[in-house]
Amino acid sequence: MSEKIKMVCLSLAGRKHSDKGQENEDAVLALYQNGVHIVCISDGAGGSRYTDAAMGSNSVVRTVTELLTKHFDAFYHDVRENVIRSILVTAIQSELAILANEHGIDGIERMSATMLFCAVKDTRMMCGHIGDGLIAKITSSGIVPITIPQNGENSGSTFFVTFPDAQDYLRLVKTTTDDAHAIVLMTDGLADMVYDASTYLIRPVVAHLAELADLPEEEMNDQLMETVQNFVINPSNISDDASVGIMYFSGTEVPDSTKFVAEKPLPNADYKDVMRNVQLELLPRVKLARAIVHPDPAIAETASIVTSVIQAPEPSVSESDDDDSRFVAITPPIRVKPPRRAFLFGFLALLAIASLIALFIHFIL
Repeated sequence: MSEKIKMVCLSLAGRKHSDKGQENEDAVLALYQNGVHIVCISDGAGGSRYTDAAMGSNSVVRTVTELLTKHFDAFYHDVRENVIRSILVTAIQSELAILANEHGIDGIERMSATMLFCAVKDTRMMCGHIGDGLIAKITSSGIVPITIPQNGENSGSTFFVTFPDAQDYLRLVKTTTDDAHAIVLMTDGLADMVYDASTYLIRPVVAHLAELADLPEEEMNDQLMETVQNFVINPSNISDDASVGIMYFSGTEVPDSTKFVAEKPLPNADYKDVMRNVQLELLPRVKLARAIVHPDPAIAETASIVTSVIQAPEPSVSESDDDDSRFVAITPPIRVKPPRRAFLFGFLALLAIASLIALFIHFIL
């Protein structure tokens, strides 16, 4: 399989950075190890608030590639997605915390970044994504998104691996490579040029980009760099950093991109139908079920507090004052306080245990 999969990745600084002599805050990494191919890209958060975003994005791609090439089977076969998300985010944030301590950085938030990866072992494939950017699959019949950009209230806000609840925003897709010709990962600097968020359309040019991976290495690198530089970076003096990772499956049918869909109608979506509406709709039934299952007043009191969490406002999303920065603020998570009665019972139980221990010691002595 290793000779049938070609991997290539490229990251170029956007003119909003390069024209000012600033570094590229994106990072890319491709690795083949232990029978696992993986491409990972990360977009460091822009703006003065995120002083070490470039360090953060580089740490993210290193952590993810090393972890998944070592433990692909564990991640792929464990059916507990909440556990997988938690372990992956914990690994990323732990490395960021160690880096922050080593470099005297006052918190991992300074190293905020997105994360996109695609890992393949034999015919098994797993993709992960948090934040904006795009992962696309090219087949003989067209281009489809595996994961789409993850934005907040508007396209200028997104989510980062440094959030305390980052695992809630991590999307995982486990599938196979059976119908895949290529997988293309893009940070928003490139994705915004080829993806129409209103119709979920990925433009056919992405298929042409993927075919560059099948060229001889030197020619491939030159053409990929020239294409991204001329069509993404150079046209605008405020262009963002642009990164792409390609996993190309040699020997599969090369699609005819002239037959790909070039435009799509707007979806008939009701954007007023939000999850909070669903919660409020279910609330009366939840209360009824609570009264049936937990008639005990003490337990019911605890359940009523949990119900209040359902009714609580959703986390708020806001943008930074910096023009080139993204998701900044999220309201603190709601913590459920135990009912006072439960606390009293617990205190009395501890007091009784302490008395029994004291009595036992008295008899021994």
